[in-house]
Amino acid sequence: MRKLGAELESPDSGCCGMAGPFGFLEDKFEVSQAAGERVLLPAVRNAAPDTLIVADGFSCREQILQGTGKPAMHLAEVLKMALHHKNSSAES
Repeated sequence: MRKLGAELESPDSGCCGMAGPFGFLEDKFEVSQAAGERVLLPAVRNAAPDTLIVADGFSCREQILQGTGKPAMHLAEVLKMALHHKNSSAES
């Protein structure tokens, strides 16, 4: 991403807390939320409105959306956007 000119911030968040179906289990929900609230979810909430949130795991993207209301994108989606933008700029 840096080679494409992106500015990155990668918080040391550990696990998002969802871990597949773990975060959906009634007896694990509080642990799941606590893991997400340790670093990741507050960082996403504090991100500027135009910041792209990137998470490769489906569970991580779901935890981020449910915990912050902000959608996260898969790295492949972001790379596609960047390459499309780069190609569009080159054609202009």
